[in-house]
Amino acid sequence: MTDFFTANIKILFDIVAPLSVFLFTLISGYILRGFLFKRLSAWTKNTKTEIDDIIISAAKGPFMIWCFMLGIYFALEISNLPEGHVQLIGKILLVLGIASATLVLANISSRFVKVYSGRLEAALSVTTLTQNISRIIIFGVGIMIILNNLGISIMPILATLGVGGLAVALALQDTLSNLFAGFHIIMARQVKAGDYIKLESGEEGYVTDITWRTTKIRMLPNNVVLVPNEKLSKAIVINYYLPDKEMAVLVNLGVHYNSDLKHVEKVTVEVAKEVMKDVCGSVREFEPFIRYHTLGDFSVNFTVILRAKEFVDQYLIKHEFIKRLHERYAKEGIIIPYPIRAINYQQEKA
Repeated sequence: MTDFFTANIKILFDIVAPLSVFLFTLISGYILRGFLFKRLSAWTKNTKTEIDDIIISAAKGPFMIWCFMLGIYFALEISNLPEGHVQLIGKILLVLGIASATLVLANISSRFVKVYSGRLEAALSVTTLTQNISRIIIFGVGIMIILNNLGISIMPILATLGVGGLAVALALQDTLSNLFAGFHIIMARQVKAGDYIKLESGEEGYVTDITWRTTKIRMLPNNVVLVPNEKLSKAIVINYYLPDKEMAVLVNLGVHYNSDLKHVEKVTVEVAKEVMKDVCGSVREFEPFIRYHTLGDFSVNFTVILRAKEFVDQYLIKHEFIKRLHERYAKEGIIIPYPIRAINYQQEKA
């Protein structure tokens, strides 16, 4: 009877002891997580750099997973499971630990690219493609570490990939062309996310993203055009954000031949200056001017030069300028003639 009771106590202890260690580790990790990350968050608010915020934010999520794995490891150390089972579970935990650490590092690197590349003039443009480059590299290193810890040699795998790479390249020729064209677009920095561009085919809009296959362009009607990277790299593109966002706004007009051109110039420039000061999106310090350029069939034609902060601002500037100019011309008696044809009878008789 005593032996039976002792055996049951031993079996119960073999179950309760590892379970108690596991729960203790998990609860301790939960308490430590709340205390540690609260202090770290308060500390990061007093720092100027964003590196610590990125690292803490990325590590906060999987912290409890690491505590869970650590609890299983400690429980296995005091358990009476067969050595083979302990080693197998230990390898699984090691693989999971490396995989989770790889995922955290990939997220940190992706956020580093997003936060800091926009601050450096020579850095890569922030796109889906550039953010995924760092992820792919870190995941590749993580996979090789996992295979090495499992005792699997990576050299035969690399050799196999080298041999099969040619066949894959031939099968995915179009995809790889778009991929490398995307790299070329990003490295050249002639088209970046956020730029307003116009293609030779007529489509125009804001570049929202450059992926491994296509460049996304959001048009003003809020439609998205997907342009293959290879075609974009070969196309004639107008980038309205290069060399900077500011651009001239040209308004073509014409007045009657009987008009006093000096008076027309004075009135037109006065209205243009008012528009530059009042209208949102105009460059306030810019001095507008006009240039007469053509003696047309029925009018003296000229161009008014204004300036906008960026491409889309020109529409409101033109709207307000034409509206105010039409009202002012009416007050000043300046005539914008209709298209007419005059027949000179005296010349015909001669």
